[in-house]
Amino acid sequence: MNLPKAFEEKMIGLLEEEYKEYLQCFDEARHYGLRVNTNKITVEDFLKIAPWPLTPIPWIKNGFYYDGETVQPAKHPYYFAGLYYLQEPSAMTPADRLPVEPGDRVLDVCAAPGGKATELGARLKGQGVLVANDISNSRAKGLLKNLELFGISNMLVLSEEPGKLTGFFREYFDKILIDAPCSGEGMFRKDKKMIRAWEEHGPDFFSKIQQSIIIQAGEMLKPGGMLLYSTCTFDPLENERTVEYLLSKCPSFEICPMTPFEGFSPGLPACSEGGLKELNQTVRIFPHKMKGEGHYLALLKKAAGEGQDSGEGRAAIQASRPETLAGRGHRKGTPWGGGYNVRNLPDSLNEFFEDVARIFEGTQLSIQGERVYYMPEGLPALRGLRFLRSGLLMGELKKNRFEPSQALAMCLKKQEYKKVLDFPLTDVRVKKYLKGETLDVGDLVSDKEKGWYLVCVDGYSLGFGKVSGQTLKNKYLPGWRWQS
Repeated sequence: MNLPKAFEEKMIGLLEEEYKEYLQCFDEARHYGLRVNTNKITVEDFLKIAPWPLTPIPWIKNGFYYDGETVQPAKHPYYFAGLYYLQEPSAMTPADRLPVEPGDRVLDVCAAPGGKATELGARLKGQGVLVANDISNSRAKGLLKNLELFGISNMLVLSEEPGKLTGFFREYFDKILIDAPCSGEGMFRKDKKMIRAWEEHGPDFFSKIQQSIIIQAGEMLKPGGMLLYSTCTFDPLENERTVEYLLSKCPSFEICPMTPFEGFSPGLPACSEGGLKELNQTVRIFPHKMKGEGHYLALLKKAAGEGQDSGEGRAAIQASRPETLAGRGHRKGTPWGGGYNVRNLPDSLNEFFEDVARIFEGTQLSIQGERVYYMPEGLPALRGLRFLRSGLLMGELKKNRFEPSQALAMCLKKQEYKKVLDFPLTDVRVKKYLKGETLDVGDLVSDKEKGWYLVCVDGYSLGFGKVSGQTLKNKYLPGWRWQS
């Protein structure tokens, strides 16, 4: 491995006698990780059906190593069911160490492709809201797919500069994660192309971006809220000094200790400008000490009572919705689904939801043109932001009929929908469905049992199909289909 001389000199200064051990890790095989989606399945239940040998990642309770040289988890129906996410082991740490709880308002500032956002959303359990943002519109599209695949219903997916968000979400969030754009030194071992990128844009370039983002995120955090800052680099300018910069500009923040693990290395106060001793409570991950790539993490808390929640943007989101149930004569608080009929809505919509056993609060439903959305509660007015998705896209109204979405299918559990085609993993129709083919289902339904069916594999949702006679017309989303 030919490393840049400037990088070598820096790492010798950071690691001293451990530097040779660090270099040796470049000759070792990379580590492949899989994280279980606890929004859909427990770790214990997943291990009962896991198709390959798995070894626990000791510091991530729902993380496992797998042999990436011999198996392809992305080519398995359980992946299409959203039961797990493939993620480098160290990269699982930031979302794991941010203490998100159901009901929290959570922001992932630089969220694509979704490795951390999917974990944050899973831990919300459908309560509160996840705002997942990425400045790159193309990368945000992949983020949206991963969140929908995971069955995250209470989300907003945005593609904005973080600074634009501050005017809409000032002191709004309980928890914020910043996986900051960085020089990527911790990924040199995994991806050799990162070295060339580092030579083009090094720590000096990224530190200015990081300082801007962390200050902007601090403005969006509630008093008493928590912020986790992370990078996949080793340079103190991007790590300890960025945290030090936040503390110097925003004295209401303090560093919090994180749940320890034997392989974690403490942050380096000596590398900060002021020798701030609390920086030893931040965490460095080195690949010669742990089975994962290089990372840095700092958990911070904003003092309760510092600043004032001005209430900006607390007006109901109804003003930014073209059409809502509240504006269509719907009685406030009436649940929708589970056999309840909502008045003054298209018959096709009510008819579909007669088969839905899950309760959806009608006041959170929003009809925008032909599209039907289920919105998270308590949102500010958001007109003017660039969305890829606002809430759960439930489906579309087309010529007096309602067509449910792929996203809705991924949110529903088998027991939450009355008409289900549940195929065992060994059934050849599973892969045919994922490829978008029409299926013969005469052995499972009668000629009279027509309509929309939730297609599952071993009890876990894959998507919708429409049965007519003994045939299932495939409605699996074309952009998600299995590629042979």
